[in-house]
Amino acid sequence: MIKLIITDLDGTFLNSRGDYDRDLFARTWANMLSHGVHFAACTGKQCERVEELFGELSKDIWIVGDSATRIKHKGNFAFQSLIDNATGLTIINTLEEVSSTHVIIACTPEGAIVRSDVPQHLKDKVRRSYARMIETVDFDRVNSDFVKITVFDEAGNCPQTRPHLSPFEDDVYIVVSEASWIDIAGYGVHKGSTVQKLQEILNVSPEETMAFGDGYNDLELLAQAEYSFAMRNAFEEVKNAARFVTGTNDGSAVMETINHLLALQS
Repeated sequence: MIKLIITDLDGTFLNSRGDYDRDLFARTWANMLSHGVHFAACTGKQCERVEELFGELSKDIWIVGDSATRIKHKGNFAFQSLIDNATGLTIINTLEEVSSTHVIIACTPEGAIVRSDVPQHLKDKVRRSYARMIETVDFDRVNSDFVKITVFDEAGNCPQTRPHLSPFEDDVYIVVSEASWIDIAGYGVHKGSTVQKLQEILNVSPEETMAFGDGYNDLELLAQAEYSFAMRNAFEEVKNAARFVTGTNDGSAVMETINHLLALQS
């Protein structure tokens, strides 16, 4: 019996416009409630941005946000992982040496910090994933520990940037989720490890879990669910790792699949 449903957002639950069918979700939400199923959004997006996306319902959703470095529910953090300030600044300095064109997003408990000289269209891109954005002239001014560090490269050169981060592999978890994105979190912290913590909190097993994803950073997530679904628009490696392949994100396939399987569970 399914007791927990977890979905990635971008490229999975959200359509190509970064939105979702609100009416269909209202019906899907009611369906999950009637079956006693917990719903979680597992995403690189800032927890507060997820709250914006789901509005009033967000207080009852389990948010595995900030690249799975945090679990938030009913406004409180049930889990948070941090990269110490010194390690984070060293990584940021390395990234700044590698390229002056990619955008470094240094996330602290206070918000997502970007350099003030980042072009406006790229700041707008960042804002789609982060509700709290702070500008700085120099990352060395940041005194807080880091929730995560993210790189956005408009040119899609993240696979080429990744080898420069190899010296930090014993200190942090690094994943190129797609050509334009790198996520850096605390050592051993990824979607799979944090979902395991959520399952422990809810006393739910992988055999009672359904998960949806499309990107390389979803591989560990899908491994934590007996009912693992890759989107039709997912990378081939993700499709091969999942037990099932469903429709596309633009076809609201996550919600359609949830409703179909819960009907079989009635």
